Amino acid sequence: MISREPTIERLAIAQQLLLEPFGLNESHLTRALAEIRAHRVDDADLYFQYTRSEGWSLEEGIVKTGSFSIDQGVGVRAVTGEKTAFAYSDDISEASLLDAARTVRTIGTAAKSARTKVGARKIAGSRSLYPHLDPIASMDSTAKVALLERAEKLARAKDPRVVQVMAGLAGEYDVVLIARADGTLAADVRPLVRMSITVIAEHNGRREVGSAGGGGRFGLDYFDDALVHQYVDDAVNAALVNLESRPAPAGEMTVVLGPGWPGVLLHEAVGHGLEGDFNRKGSSAFSGRIGERVAAKGVTVLDDGTIADRRGSLNVDDEGHATQKNVLIEDGILKGYLQDAMNARLMKGKPTGNGRRESYAHIPMPRMTNTYMLGGDKDPAEIIASIDKGLYATNFGGGQVDITSGKFVFSASEAYWVEKGKILYPVKGATIVGSGPESLKKVSMIGNDMKLDTGVGTCGKEGQSVPVGVGQPTMRIDGLTVGGTA
Repeated sequence: MISREPTIERLAIAQQLLLEPFGLNESHLTRALAEIRAHRVDDADLYFQYTRSEGWSLEEGIVKTGSFSIDQGVGVRAVTGEKTAFAYSDDISEASLLDAARTVRTIGTAAKSARTKVGARKIAGSRSLYPHLDPIASMDSTAKVALLERAEKLARAKDPRVVQVMAGLAGEYDVVLIARADGTLAADVRPLVRMSITVIAEHNGRREVGSAGGGGRFGLDYFDDALVHQYVDDAVNAALVNLESRPAPAGEMTVVLGPGWPGVLLHEAVGHGLEGDFNRKGSSAFSGRIGERVAAKGVTVLDDGTIADRRGSLNVDDEGHATQKNVLIEDGILKGYLQDAMNARLMKGKPTGNGRRESYAHIPMPRMTNTYMLGGDKDPAEIIASIDKGLYATNFGGGQVDITSGKFVFSASEAYWVEKGKILYPVKGATIVGSGPESLKKVSMIGNDMKLDTGVGTCGKEGQSVPVGVGQPTMRIDGLTVGGTA
């Protein structure tokens, strides 16, 4: 539910951290925006940010590194047509703010008649998807070290072939304050935690790696004994499976993707191509295709920034708009794109709550939040049993996509060779190559086991990284190209 009440509460926290210590108040923000609007601009905003982050990592049985940092600053932006002028400073002061405002307004047409009044103050509507706690303070240092040591002991005790364990714990407390030229004020307090476990198993001189982990927008107490056991089991099992793996066959074949994290293929192959900037410029394989069939029947893809506690979720995006549940593809038909304010204006649409930036030192652009495909009606066992000869991929490493052509390349970190409906053996070195628009048309079976990933995704675009979520059910795609090592 969207309400102004949570924004008022978060505004108070943001003002205490980002304005008051520097002798600033809302009138200073209004003055800075008025300086920008002294020239003719279509849009302008101020983005204040305070980030406190911490990381711990364990290797060879001891915590070898610990890091702690605080970063704060303000980004000032003016937009005219397709042009953006942007300045940022890690010095939060009235002088820096006005200096940045005068710098970016040069993008506008200098004319006395262009002077425009800043809009009346209005509090942005917002959601309440996660607690506004400081996750770093949710557990003391001794307990953090003990958590990592416990994970390491569990992994070594799981199997004698485990020869090395690495574990990491990260926390971030992020507070943002956004002031827009139309008078809108928005704020968010964003906790984020993540735990990762990587193990190396060795047998007969062969070494293989397995990893697992997760996180989200909550405190460190989320990582209880049951969850740590689960991460350890998953990481050790992945390494042991890879010890038994054989070279992957190559060629065109049926590929079944497992549920959850394999949705990263959907994220790369389809999600980026549905971001508004690529479609406005006509560089996406999906440009100008709203209302057309772009996928098989039954394929419904959403981008939803409103799921409670999720890594990719936000109460408001980085332009102050409340996040939304956006239907991108419905039953195979393209329904919409992901928009920030500038691209929405230029495409004569509305922002979808997807304006995101890595930090105050970056400009916002349309980005995904939690992107996933809805489940179907098939039992996952039935889907695997339907494979005559093909690949069953349950986990992926990295991947990349060419937006214009839609072509993607992915490496499977855990996959199995299947013949006549039976899983025969694990394979290593499988690379999945295809075209996003084409592969979605080849989806022939969709499982009833839709699952989101555990909370580990980070998306890169034009040098900016932001946390995201992915998900999907078990899914069969006919005729994908697999590059193997056999």
